Amino acid sequence: MKEIWVGMLVLWGFCAAAQETDSIPVDDRYLEDQFYMGITYNFLLDQPEDVSQRNLSYGLQMGFVKDIPLNGGRTRALGIGLGYGVYSYYSNLFAQEVGNDIGYSIVESGDFKRNKLETHMLELPIEFRWRNSTAADYKFWRVYAGVKLGYLIGARSKFLADRELNSDGSTAQEARRITFFNTDVSRFQYGLTISLGYNTFNVQAYYALNNLFEDGVQVNGQDITMKPLRLGFIFYIL
Repeated sequence: MKEIWVGMLVLWGFCAAAQETDSIPVDDRYLEDQFYMGITYNFLLDQPEDVSQRNLSYGLQMGFVKDIPLNGGRTRALGIGLGYGVYSYYSNLFAQEVGNDIGYSIVESGDFKRNKLETHMLELPIEFRWRNSTAADYKFWRVYAGVKLGYLIGARSKFLADRELNSDGSTAQEARRITFFNTDVSRFQYGLTISLGYNTFNVQAYYALNNLFEDGVQVNGQDITMKPLRLGFIFYIL
């Protein structure tokens, strides 16, 4: 976690330096915010009964957006991009391989140390962009809203149980580790996005419109229909 915040601060400083370019000659055909990097906190909505999140479920993303101005002043634009995102979801929803299938159960908080699902996504953001920038002003307000399409290129479940100790404190059993590639996560994912802010400080939100898991995946007889909600910060670079 410490490394994430250090990286975030370094990224923030880099983006701020990239924006401070007053010495660049004025270009009335300028483009804005073509590269982005972001960090998110991931929530799981519509969780089955007794399922709850644990630890910090974080996400990291980066990519390129082609900025297509829609008016002469270049304050309105269409953005179409390509990016990569990795998103972790820590919870007490335990996954394990059962033959050729994957089974799910709910574990008590005291029975494990870490348990997460990690997804790697190829992403296509499409957004309508409004900003009050000018050719000479690199500090401006922005509101970008649209959709993000995602294609799953990999998902992995990881489980780590706490060590069991003898009465004298010595180790009775090493921590149990389970890790495998998860094949029942939705291959195509999509949702609504919005980012807004001023200069280098921008907040972002993503609300999924489809389930994280494929149809028919269950735990304790309940369909798992969880949808991700991701909130965080996004930094733009020219």
